[in-house]
Amino acid sequence: MKKFKILSVTLAVLILAISAVAPAGAVSFPNEVKTLSESILLVNMDTDQVVFEKEADAKRYPASTTKIMTYIVAYEHIQNPETTRIPIKQEVLDTLLDTGSSLANVAEHVGKTMSAIDLFYSMMVPSGNDAAVVLADYVGEGSIERFVELMNDKAKELGCNDTHFTNPDGLHDEEHYTTARDMYKMTTYALTLDYFEEITNTTTYEVEGEDYPIVTTNLMIDQWRGGELYYMYAKGIKTGSTDEAGRCLVTTASADGYSYMAVLLKAPYKEGEEEEYYTMTDAADLFRWSLTSLEIRTIKTIETPVCEQKVKLAWGKNSVTLVPAKNLTAVVPKDIGEENIVVETDVPEVAEAPLNTGTKIGVATVYYRADEKSELQELAKVDLVPSENVEMSGFLKVVDVMGTILQSYWFLVVIGIIAVIFLLYFISSKISSRKRRKNRSVKRYRNL
Repeated sequence: MKKFKILSVTLAVLILAISAVAPAGAVSFPNEVKTLSESILLVNMDTDQVVFEKEADAKRYPASTTKIMTYIVAYEHIQNPETTRIPIKQEVLDTLLDTGSSLANVAEHVGKTMSAIDLFYSMMVPSGNDAAVVLADYVGEGSIERFVELMNDKAKELGCNDTHFTNPDGLHDEEHYTTARDMYKMTTYALTLDYFEEITNTTTYEVEGEDYPIVTTNLMIDQWRGGELYYMYAKGIKTGSTDEAGRCLVTTASADGYSYMAVLLKAPYKEGEEEEYYTMTDAADLFRWSLTSLEIRTIKTIETPVCEQKVKLAWGKNSVTLVPAKNLTAVVPKDIGEENIVVETDVPEVAEAPLNTGTKIGVATVYYRADEKSELQELAKVDLVPSENVEMSGFLKVVDVMGTILQSYWFLVVIGIIAVIFLLYFISSKISSRKRRKNRSVKRYRNL
């Protein structure tokens, strides 16, 4: 067992850094898809841009999608999942008694050991709560509560500020919640970890020592069992359901060079009464819409003039054209025109030479607008730089410095003090002069 893999920590930092500079996709494009899931986030994975959202920041119960975080923490604390053997203890499995948990036959191995990799498959493919608690007990060194602390610590590290876990399996608890947006952050990170993508896209798996393979709960990726729910472009990732959480699903789809992730929480579900897979039909419909109706388009190139910037201290040049620092691309509907794209700039009133083509002068924000009556929705931001180098004039610089000095507060204070001193000196001189004249007049009078 290890504390944290250096690679995983590095990847986390990288993901957070990418998120900071990626296009600010806060847009939710209109569409005709009718969805029943109460919280949805659909993201283009090529640009990290949100293309559709529905109550993505509302707190929801995640059910077994919790196991995405369970995988993250367990993976980062187990040195080699293929060779690490984990003891299966009856007292750990007994924590799930009378909970109605989904199980993966881990009880057949009580008194023996299972490889960590087999437990990963058992947890993620058939959604085995038994595998989840065994991994949590092992990593927590006999304390599932300690493992849950690690889950919450990792959530904070990944910027999941609206998430709190109380268990590793997703059984209902009022204080066990997340959001669609936080779940996207967790899953994006999990996809950078070894085995995760392969495991979560597996439909059947043979666990060592068992007679029958375990089978996925995700009918979207199962060609043989999925029936009408099978969607040929879908891959992974995790299902979940409880009466309180409803149906939950995190999945991806890729086609024609485009990839999307959908997070769907709280679709209608009640065991024994309403058991339709609305998350899967919602996801498939959203994937069909996004893969056929959206495209990545270059909105602005590095040669596209955006605005004119006033410049000072440049001889014979009063302004310079500003252009994007890099080509700006965004996911947009295929049928939109120029009237649907609005660019607003944030630049200073005047820029001071010298300037070069790498100098950031301001920022341009690109918005999408469905029509003239619709609100602006932010697509992306890009730094603005000069289209050419602008040299500084030494003479104008000296003049500017002198002008600054002459207008400065302390210069005016000093000038005022000097003026007062001269005024006092003048008044004093006048008074002294009068006294001298008076003394001379008195002296002449006495001499007479």
